[in-house]
Formats: sequence, C-alpha cells, structure tokens
Amino acid sequence: MNTSTLARIKKRCFINAPWYDLKEKYLDLFLEHNIQPEIGLEGLCLYNEDHSAFEQVAASLQKQGLACTLHAPFFDLTPGGLDPYILEKTREKLDAAFALIPVFRPRSIVCHLQFEENKHGYVYKEWLENASATWAQLVNIAGRYNVPVMFENTYEKDPSIHTAMLTKLNTPLAGFCLDVGHLLAFAGSSWQQWLPAMLPWLGQLHLHDNTGRRDEHLAPGRGNFDFTGLFSFLKNSDLHPIITFEPHSEADLWQTFAYLEATHLLSDI
Repeated sequence: MNTSTLARIKKRCFINAPWYDLKEKYLDLFLEHNIQPEIGLEGLCLYNEDHSAFEQVAASLQKQGLACTLHAPFFDLTPGGLDPYILEKTREKLDAAFALIPVFRPRSIVCHLQFEENKHGYVYKEWLENASATWAQLVNIAGRYNVPVMFENTYEKDPSIHTAMLTKLNTPLAGFCLDVGHLLAFAGSSWQQWLPAMLPWLGQLHLHDNTGRRDEHLAPGRGNFDFTGLFSFLKNSDLHPIITFEPHSEADLWQTFAYLEATHLLSDI
C-alpha cells in the first residue's frame, strides 16, 4: 500500500471505535497507525467510567495530532418519548455524552433520532415536539464549542422525518449524517432518494457495506452498496462531508483502507 496515499486517506476519514474497545484494545493501534476514531459512547461507560479515563484517551489522541468525532448513545433511548420519566432519563444520558465535547473537541457528534414509523407514526405530533425539545437543548450545548450535531438515518424509510426535525431546529449546527449501510439494510430505499432532499443539511457520511439482508458492517466492496455512484455524485456536487467508515472487525478495517487506495474514491472529496 502506498504510504503517502494511505496517510491522506487516514487524514481525511474517521473509523468507528466503541469506547471500551478503543480504551482497552485498540488505542495503541490507532496511535501507531495514525487512525482517527469516531468514539462510540454506547453502553455503561457514561455511568461507570472515571472522567479521567476520557481525559487520558483524549490527551493521547491530541498529542498524536489526531482528530476525532463522537457518536452519542442510542440503545434504549427515546429522545421523543411520551413517558416523561423515560424521557428524563434519556436526556440525562445524552447530556452526559455531550458533556464530553470539551474533553475530546470532536469534529462532530452523531446522534440517532430513534423514530420508528410503526410506533411513533401514531403519535407523530407529540413525538416531534418532545424530540425537537430534546435536541434543541443538546445542539445548544454543542454550539458552545462550535461542534455540529449530525442526525443519522437508521430505521426511517424516507427523508421526511429528518427534514422535519432539521427544519424545526433551524440552525447550521444541526446536520444530516447519511448512513449508507442502514439505507441498504433497513430503509429499502436508495441514496438517490435521500440525498437530493438532504443536501441542505448533509454534513457527514457513515460508510459500510452489506448484502441488504442485515446491518453487517462490512468493508466497502464486500456488499452491494453503490460507492462509486455515491462518490461521483459528491464530487460532481462539490460536497465535502465528514467521512466515517464503520468496519466491525480489524480485517474489515484494513480491507477498507485497501479498497480506498485501489478505487481513489477520496481523492476529490
């Protein structure tokens, strides 16, 4: 692999790294190979981890000159929930994640709207009011540090929920993260159906591959997603979003880098 090409790829993109995996297993690898992490704050780390542990990892990355992004927790959370007690606990956990922004100084923080049509479609107005109140407060926190909040598609079937939320928030500090694997596995729709509607807000990409059966998080090229078409669109539209790759194994990490070097997809993005 060409050293200078690989260095440019690493400088341009981020790689997903769940907090405990990064801290306990992969930090030395990221530092040795100058890989910039998107740090996932899922699970119990926001409750159980000593704050100094976050500070130590952040200092190690910053000393190496590595930037990062953050991924806020989403499992079991209901930022638009109708139950006030569950909504309160959701907001407390998200507040704890956003409190780490001054520690890590991330390029962005990625969040999930957690909208599911089969549940929330029946109470859409109430869901939107509660969710927008949750996110408006958090966007305000991130805005103190000029960090954009990127809302990622998960189970949403079309862009309408994201356009409604981003229109309601009405701030340049709230943007859209297109997760291409989720489109293929969950949405049953193509990036061509999403990007034209989301262009005013597009700020980040989550890139991984699958065969359409489940959210496999494979290296690009191992599944069915049209990466060539997507990157041609980005180039022709002069778009330069933050890019995070989400391989879920070390083998797929190195295959991701090999794919990017072979295809030159990042050369003009």
